[in-house]
Amino acid sequence: MASVQVVDVRKVYRRDTQEVPVLDGLSLNVAEADYVALMGPSGSGKTTLLNLIGGIDRPTSGRVVVGDVDIASLKGPQLAKWRSRNIGFIFQLYNLIPVLTALQNVELPLLLVKMSGKERRERATFALSIVGLGDRLSHYPRQLSGGQEQRVAIARAMVSDPSLILADEPTGDLDRRSAEEILQLLERLNSEFKKTIIMVTHDPHAAERAHRVVQLDKGVLTAETAKART
Repeated sequence: MASVQVVDVRKVYRRDTQEVPVLDGLSLNVAEADYVALMGPSGSGKTTLLNLIGGIDRPTSGRVVVGDVDIASLKGPQLAKWRSRNIGFIFQLYNLIPVLTALQNVELPLLLVKMSGKERRERATFALSIVGLGDRLSHYPRQLSGGQEQRVAIARAMVSDPSLILADEPTGDLDRRSAEEILQLLERLNSEFKKTIIMVTHDPHAAERAHRVVQLDKGVLTAETAKART
């Protein structure tokens, strides 16, 4: 399981000679097996924060620690290897490869790990069965509904058994029924499989599923609410 510590992080992008601050001294602690929703207006820094936690981007200053690893200490192939083992990404637009079947899409992250083809197929099949698509292994993305495509994306995110799942607007492109199915699935990954989940969302209904809701605005945390756990 993974805890996350974001310590006094600043992120500044440079556009020609102009500096554009996105995160401004932000700190956030996420405990193991916690489920946190990040909310805030567009441009508040939510996706940037997610990318920093996942090692896709680096802070201008400050520290990001996942488990006991300071991500800034990892370089190149070492960072890619760490990310493939520890982080599962879920995006709004699925990012499935259209010429690959559901099974082949889910297998992709395992190509970075030393593993036989047989074991890859077994793990991908198991991941698809968890998300309720055990009967869609040979289907291509075009043969699936939007909700099914997102479930394939979730299976791909969890196939390497990561401790931390980062979800960026995972229900943003779905109808209400499909969105509800995805939220139930994320809730199950958190409660049953003890995955730490950090989810960016604009949807208050989606945020209600999280243990904590953290509000961002102009690169700083402005409010936090926690749900009483039974």
